[in-house]
Amino acid sequence: MTTYPKLKMLIDGEWLADGGDGSMSVSNPATEQTIGECPKVSNEQLEAAVSAAAEAFPKWAATPGAERHKILRRAAELLRERSPEIARIMTLEVGKPTEQALAEIGSAAEIIDFLGEEAKRQGGRLVPVRGPNLLQQRVTQEPIGPAALFTPWNFPVNLPAKKLAGALAAGCSCVLKPAETTPACAQMLVECFVDAGVPGGAINLVYGDPAKISEHLIKARAMRKISFTGSTAVGKQLGAMAAQGLKRFTAELGGHAPVVIGKSADLERTVAACATTKFRNAGQVCVSPTRFLVARDIYDQFVSNFASYASNLKVGDASKDDSVAMGPLAHAGRVAAMQDLMGALGGEKGEIVTGGAAVDGPGHFFQPTVVAGPSADSQLMTQEPFGPVAGIVPYDDIEEAVRIANSLRYGLAAYAFTADLDESHYLGNSLRAGMVAINHFAVGSPETPFGGIGDSGFGSESGVEGYLGYTETKLVTVAKSGG
Repeated sequence: MTTYPKLKMLIDGEWLADGGDGSMSVSNPATEQTIGECPKVSNEQLEAAVSAAAEAFPKWAATPGAERHKILRRAAELLRERSPEIARIMTLEVGKPTEQALAEIGSAAEIIDFLGEEAKRQGGRLVPVRGPNLLQQRVTQEPIGPAALFTPWNFPVNLPAKKLAGALAAGCSCVLKPAETTPACAQMLVECFVDAGVPGGAINLVYGDPAKISEHLIKARAMRKISFTGSTAVGKQLGAMAAQGLKRFTAELGGHAPVVIGKSADLERTVAACATTKFRNAGQVCVSPTRFLVARDIYDQFVSNFASYASNLKVGDASKDDSVAMGPLAHAGRVAAMQDLMGALGGEKGEIVTGGAAVDGPGHFFQPTVVAGPSADSQLMTQEPFGPVAGIVPYDDIEEAVRIANSLRYGLAAYAFTADLDESHYLGNSLRAGMVAINHFAVGSPETPFGGIGDSGFGSESGVEGYLGYTETKLVTVAKSGG
């Protein structure tokens, strides 16, 4: 049996099991049973975390990049060493199958490694001078200051790792507020950074009421950077709050990713890739493919094959069965949202080919669902489902497919499958999204920027952008004495 850890906050280098505002229960979404009690931070404790980050910032910022890299590299090593236990806790908190949990943790370690390396690489640049009296013009990227980091529950190690690694590599101190439903995953990640040598105060961890914590941290005078991953609605609210203080804001928000599938695509390979990715983490992924736009010549076969895959997917409690391919939704509200989505279908709004209902028994399970022919104005085609539901519609020409794909204000990820080289170039240029992948779904590598446009947010994490987002540009220009 996996033992759920005792939950603690980290403030100014001290682990605290007692929250000033009491505690809240943490439950397993596969069983609905309580697995732990999480401390809730008080306003006084929040202020202590802010003060600790502010006091730690100058010393951490002055730490040589090579030393910051060494600490982050060790944190990544510890994360890999501890991945089996962290994966088991992730399965308890999120219901994610073990294989997917291990893959997430491995990816997080790679991201920490890469961003740690940036601490050594980002030395600035020299700009040629224009006249004889100027000796030098240099541009540097200075750490922006203490950062407030907000992460959701669907990737409870990967998403905090991106933010923590970017901030710490750049020389910023931080306060992390993870999702209240997945506190242990964040805690075990933070333990890796602390045990690797991140000094007290440079990293702080708090749990509690999201609205209270976000308002307090964003309005705190000492906090200079805000990074948020979550819904578009909440992102807009936090962005407005950050703007009041003229604070740098990075927002990775919702998505409703289209997948354009050309008639030349390898049908068997494409269906397998699409279905596997669609139902990963029960569809609770911001870049999850959701709107499948299929050339009419292969539409019927694609729907049939996709539905067959979905209906044969094993759903259950991954903590008890390693062969489970899809776990539960995060909470009862997500199941209710899927039921509302199904209730809006029927007739011209779309046909449920397979699935479409909650799974009987304990836990927040919903069947893998395929909907054929959802109308353009249906809820499924206009609002992010964030669940195991795929909508498939036919198109007659590639321009029509692009019009449908670009018809929403979301712009996080977009995908396409085609064997036609000209079509591939056209789609890569025409699909409106922060990330476009052709003939695969990998948009989240450590070396590449991860972020969207429109209602999917702005700014990027991972890649060099994930480091630079925690810096501000400084120009130093030197002239001859007396010149």
